[in-house]
Amino acid sequence: MALDLAPETTIAPYEAPEKDLYEMGEMPPMGYVPKQMYAWAIRRERHGNPDTAMLQEVVDVPTLDSNDVLVLVMAAGVNYNGVWAALGQPISPFDGHKQPYHIAGSDAAGIVWAVGDRVKRWKVGDEVVVHCNQDDGDDEHCNGGDPMYSPTQRIWGYETPDGSFGQFTRVQSQQLMPRPKHLTWEESACYTLTLATAYRMLFGHEPHDLKPGQNVLVWGASGGLGSYAIQLINTAGANAIGVISDESKRDFVMDLGAKGVLNRKDFNCWGQMPTVNTPEYAEWFKEARKFGKAIWDITGKGVNVDMVFEHPGEATFPVSTFVCKKGGMVVICAGTTGFNCTFDVRYMWMHQKRLQGSHFAHLQQASAANQLMVERRLDPCMSEVFTWEDLPLAHMKMLRNEHKPGNMSVLVQSPKMGLRTLEDALEARR
Repeated sequence: MALDLAPETTIAPYEAPEKDLYEMGEMPPMGYVPKQMYAWAIRRERHGNPDTAMLQEVVDVPTLDSNDVLVLVMAAGVNYNGVWAALGQPISPFDGHKQPYHIAGSDAAGIVWAVGDRVKRWKVGDEVVVHCNQDDGDDEHCNGGDPMYSPTQRIWGYETPDGSFGQFTRVQSQQLMPRPKHLTWEESACYTLTLATAYRMLFGHEPHDLKPGQNVLVWGASGGLGSYAIQLINTAGANAIGVISDESKRDFVMDLGAKGVLNRKDFNCWGQMPTVNTPEYAEWFKEARKFGKAIWDITGKGVNVDMVFEHPGEATFPVSTFVCKKGGMVVICAGTTGFNCTFDVRYMWMHQKRLQGSHFAHLQQASAANQLMVERRLDPCMSEVFTWEDLPLAHMKMLRNEHKPGNMSVLVQSPKMGLRTLEDALEARR
């Protein structure tokens, strides 16, 4: 299979030796693919907390199929699926891809370094961000339907072994999107997974796609998903009611444009719902109604939310299904507090509410969300940037919920923060 290794590029020529392995931050000649690379690898026998499961190793640079692209990773995003991959929960990624090691990471900003012989849209030297949906592209869902329903749909860096926590990463050409040039490498790397996921949750499930004037309850409003949900809700002319667990995050969420903020620690109705018609249920119901009343204080008396933006799962799901309005929708994309969701089904069928699962986004949705970032309509809300050496530490902070509001990035080939081009990175190395 031929690779495009002699590209036309606007990047000025630079001197660099050809080697089999480059140190972190050291740039190969444009388009030159070394045999090996550094990566943070997980192995099945190391499953556990990220600080022990993830170890830096020297591994082979991935080889490309005809529709694949090799990206030099300048920075990568930190997401909860990296924690799941390390822990091997709820499933081990090795049960899916069967490879000897797993490189996590489902967000990246970088430079196209080599392309398969059937790739036409991208050339070596292009600056890109990567969305994390892959598929084989050969079924009806991928050709006129919704690619997220394809039986071959998989999440790169979680269900594939070749994510962004290495000097190079292999992706499908349809995963690439233009990088917002006004952002730094680390800002560009932090947003695609959470932004595209939030976009599909809010706009991807007709007829419950978000409309102007509607009200949305947003769990985890200060986190990666929540911070984009609030901005997208504002962009659509709707109203976000954010939920936080730490009073110090209130101003951050309000500054994003939330109509109001609730602190879930002011209420006692979290976790699995007690058995219906028991004294414990009566206490839970009283607290759940108190939470609903607090929402009315923001939306207006008797005005329940049109949509609930769910991702904690077990701890919040019973309340989410209760406070959603008649004919409204609870849309959920994760279960960060647990997977055993309970709810009072009477309020579901009698009020004709919709429960909708949502999983990342297809290219059209990811691209629409990315265009909002390119047009500077959204803020990436990058909160923390970690060095390459501290990549496991970033995941430990996420596991312990000790990370700051917003989104986290880790530097890979970019040698320091604040750089916006390859030329910047080359200059910083001198």
